[in-house]
Amino acid sequence: MAMWNRNAETLSRDEYAALQFEGLKKSLGRVWGNEFYRERLKKGGVASPSNVKSLDDLKKLPFFTKEDFRQAYPLKMNCVDRRDLLEFHMSSGSTGTPVVMAYTKGDLLQWAECMARCYTMAGLERGDAVQIIPTFGLFNGGFGCYHGARKASLFTIPASSGNTERQIKLMRDFHAKAFVSVVSYVPRLIEKLEAEAGGPGDIPSLKVGIFGSETFSDEMRRKIEDRLHIECFDIYGMTETGGIGTTGQDCKAHAGIHVWEDQYITEIIDPVTGEVLPDGEYGEVVFTSLTREAMPIIRYRTHDITRIVSREKCACGRTSLRIDRITGRTDDMLIVKGVNFYPRQVEAALMEIPGVKDEFQIILEESGGMTDVTINVEAEEGVTGHTVAKHLRERLGFLPKGEVFPVGSLPRTEGKAKRVIRKKLD
Repeated sequence: MAMWNRNAETLSRDEYAALQFEGLKKSLGRVWGNEFYRERLKKGGVASPSNVKSLDDLKKLPFFTKEDFRQAYPLKMNCVDRRDLLEFHMSSGSTGTPVVMAYTKGDLLQWAECMARCYTMAGLERGDAVQIIPTFGLFNGGFGCYHGARKASLFTIPASSGNTERQIKLMRDFHAKAFVSVVSYVPRLIEKLEAEAGGPGDIPSLKVGIFGSETFSDEMRRKIEDRLHIECFDIYGMTETGGIGTTGQDCKAHAGIHVWEDQYITEIIDPVTGEVLPDGEYGEVVFTSLTREAMPIIRYRTHDITRIVSREKCACGRTSLRIDRITGRTDDMLIVKGVNFYPRQVEAALMEIPGVKDEFQIILEESGGMTDVTINVEAEEGVTGHTVAKHLRERLGFLPKGEVFPVGSLPRTEGKAKRVIRKKLD
């Protein structure tokens, strides 16, 4: 199978380990020159970067979190001369102090390299048209896709978000082979296609969908693939690691997300104790960057839940470790009537019910210390709330209320869908 950087993507385990140790030492040396990092490391028990004598010593370093980025706003974590900064992006979250990531020329090249690998992994080649739907702005999505597309010599359609009719027209007019988007936008696309005169529309040139920033179930993936006649890929990356695609993507074998091990060290920890877990056990993923310049991350707690699937060579030929697709976030876990579950599990269960469409809401009503949950769904005629509630009880282990609405009734968004709505009734 085609690879963008065959040498970097097919190293042996020993070669990855040697590369990671050198990168770790370089990153520690870089952040030690920054007062904010240095004080945090000292408080965590690190007297000097020279204390780290092997990769095994990584676990002795303290964790960093989103709160560190917020305390360091805007640029207290910058480790280079201010004149060397070329660009910055920030988290798409709408609450609290934003998380900022600044970039040097080297950081932008690293980002482009990672994204070029992702595009190639999805089967795109020089000259193929890719439509970029994430917003071009402070959020990193649009620009990350653009940097990578330029690196991979793709024909870029910088559509940005919104205006679904125009999105479809651009795909058709410029023969888009692939598009990048948040997965919750795809139902808008499908609805417009199905509403076209003459029956469900199609985009013959479209072969690939690359989705990031949100978790989505295997059931949703199959539904999208069947409706659009495309192959879906799950791309991974976040503001703190440098942006979309920086930490990896699944390949055509769809046997886990390949992490770029020449760029990041991956750990899976127990979210409660912080202890590193064995391969195969689900926990919180932690990343340490090896090549970032302006704002490297050291043992950054992502809150994303996954596990290491394998460190063996994949069917695609790549040798980097693979993590499972993200099942949820430690801060997104919902607890209702003593049962823990994630929105992705609700989505997977709903996709199994004939006639249920893609839009849904989880309404949590809190009163007197108790929480009731209602699952609002859109569905075809004949699907009842009782049917929805009964199936969810079988899959999730508790009985929610089920409310069914006509197709098109629930609120739409052009960006990430707001799946969980909390209401306090006290």
